[in-house]
Amino acid sequence: EVQLVESGGGMVQPGGSLRLSCAASGFTFSSTAMTWVRQYSEDRHEWVATINIGGTGTYYSSSVEGRFTISRDDAKNTMYLQMNRLLPEDTARYYCARVPPPFALGLVPKNYWGQGTQVTVSS
Repeated sequence: EVQLVESGGGMVQPGGSLRLSCAASGFTFSSTAMTWVRQYSEDRHEWVATINIGGTGTYYSSSVEGRFTISRDDAKNTMYLQMNRLLPEDTARYYCARVPPPFALGLVPKNYWGQGTQVTVSS
Protein backbone atom coordinates (compact mmCIF):
# COMPACT_ATOMS: atom_id res chain seq x y z
CA GLU A 1 0.00 0.00 0.00
CA VAL A 2 1.36 3.40 -0.98
CA GLN A 3 1.69 5.75 1.96
CA LEU A 4 2.86 9.35 2.14
CA VAL A 5 2.95 10.81 5.63
CA GLU A 6 3.67 14.51 6.03
CA SER A 7 4.87 16.07 9.26
CA GLY A 8 6.45 19.26 10.55
CA GLY A 9 3.61 21.69 10.07
CA GLY A 10 2.49 24.12 12.72
CA MET A 11 2.04 27.77 13.51
CA VAL A 12 4.86 30.22 12.98
CA GLN A 13 5.25 33.99 12.91
CA PRO A 14 5.91 35.84 9.65
CA GLY A 15 9.58 35.64 8.79
CA GLY A 16 9.97 32.33 10.56
CA SER A 17 10.93 28.90 9.26
CA LEU A 18 9.52 25.40 9.19
CA ARG A 19 10.78 22.12 7.78
CA LEU A 20 8.24 19.70 6.41
CA SER A 21 9.00 16.00 6.01
CA CYS A 22 7.29 13.39 3.86
CA ALA A 23 7.87 9.75 4.78
CA ALA A 24 7.16 7.43 1.85
CA SER A 25 6.46 3.72 1.73
CA GLY A 26 4.80 1.15 -0.49
CA PHE A 27 6.60 2.14 -3.70
CA THR A 28 10.14 2.58 -5.00
CA PHE A 29 10.82 6.07 -3.67
CA SER A 30 14.25 6.39 -5.29
CA SER A 31 12.69 5.87 -8.73
CA THR A 32 9.92 8.41 -8.25
CA ALA A 33 9.89 12.14 -8.79
CA MET A 34 8.18 13.91 -5.93
CA THR A 35 6.39 17.17 -5.43
CA TRP A 36 4.83 19.46 -2.84
CA VAL A 37 1.48 21.12 -3.39
CA ARG A 38 -0.60 23.27 -1.07
CA GLN A 39 -4.30 23.75 -0.60
CA TYR A 40 -5.84 27.03 0.50
CA SER A 41 -9.46 25.93 0.25
CA GLU A 42 -11.55 23.11 -1.15
CA ASP A 43 -11.08 24.30 -4.71
CA ARG A 44 -7.89 26.32 -4.56
CA HIS A 45 -4.56 24.53 -4.86
CA GLU A 46 -1.09 25.56 -5.87
CA TRP A 47 1.92 23.64 -7.00
CA VAL A 48 4.88 24.50 -4.76
CA ALA A 49 7.97 22.55 -5.80
CA THR A 50 9.16 19.37 -7.50
CA ILE A 51 12.30 17.29 -7.25
CA ASN A 52 13.31 14.81 -9.90
CA ILE A 53 14.59 11.26 -9.53
CA GLY A 54 18.02 11.42 -7.95
CA GLY A 55 17.48 14.96 -6.70
CA THR A 56 19.62 16.55 -9.41
CA GLY A 57 16.84 18.87 -10.48
CA THR A 58 14.62 21.06 -8.31
CA TYR A 59 11.86 23.33 -9.50
CA TYR A 60 9.81 25.98 -7.71
CA SER A 61 6.77 28.12 -8.21
CA SER A 62 7.54 31.81 -8.46
CA SER A 63 5.73 32.42 -5.18
CA VAL A 64 8.25 30.36 -3.18
CA GLU A 65 11.42 30.57 -5.28
CA GLY A 66 14.33 31.73 -3.14
CA ARG A 67 12.52 31.02 0.15
CA PHE A 68 11.75 27.29 0.00
CA THR A 69 14.10 24.39 -0.66
CA ILE A 70 12.97 20.92 -1.68
CA SER A 71 15.25 17.95 -1.06
CA ARG A 72 15.16 14.19 -0.72
CA ASP A 73 17.00 11.44 1.12
CA ASP A 74 16.50 8.23 -0.80
CA ALA A 75 18.23 6.19 1.92
CA LYS A 76 15.46 7.28 4.30
CA ASN A 77 12.62 7.29 1.76
CA THR A 78 11.94 10.85 2.83
CA MET A 79 11.42 14.17 1.11
CA TYR A 80 11.71 17.57 2.76
CA LEU A 81 10.57 21.13 2.26
CA GLN A 82 12.59 23.75 4.08
CA MET A 83 10.51 26.90 4.28
CA ASN A 84 12.21 30.15 5.22
CA ARG A 85 11.00 33.75 5.41
CA LEU A 86 7.44 32.55 5.69
CA LEU A 87 4.62 34.91 4.78
CA PRO A 88 0.97 34.93 5.89
CA GLU A 89 0.03 33.98 2.33
CA ASP A 90 1.97 30.72 2.78
CA THR A 91 -0.77 29.60 5.15
CA ALA A 92 -2.22 26.40 3.67
CA ARG A 93 -2.35 22.67 4.04
CA TYR A 94 0.78 21.17 2.47
CA TYR A 95 0.75 17.83 0.73
CA CYS A 96 3.55 15.72 -0.64
CA ALA A 97 2.77 13.71 -3.73
CA ARG A 98 4.24 11.30 -6.21
CA VAL A 99 4.75 12.57 -9.73
CA PRO A 100 3.32 10.05 -12.19
CA PRO A 101 5.25 9.52 -15.40
CA PRO A 102 5.95 11.23 -17.67
CA PHE A 103 7.78 13.78 -15.55
CA ALA A 104 6.07 17.16 -15.52
CA LEU A 105 5.79 20.17 -13.26
CA GLY A 106 2.56 21.36 -11.72
CA LEU A 107 -0.34 19.83 -9.85
CA VAL A 108 -0.79 16.06 -9.87
CA PRO A 109 -4.07 14.18 -9.33
CA LYS A 110 -5.22 14.02 -5.71
CA ASN A 111 -4.96 10.25 -5.60
CA TYR A 112 -1.17 10.73 -5.59
CA TRP A 113 -1.23 13.01 -2.52
CA GLY A 114 -0.59 12.24 1.15
CA GLN A 115 -2.87 13.36 3.95
CA GLY A 116 -1.24 16.76 4.41
CA THR A 117 0.08 18.93 7.21
CA GLN A 118 -1.22 22.36 8.15
CA VAL A 119 1.05 25.41 8.06
CA THR A 120 -0.23 28.63 9.58
CA VAL A 121 1.77 31.84 9.38
CA SER A 122 0.39 34.47 11.69
CA SER A 123 1.49 37.00 14.23
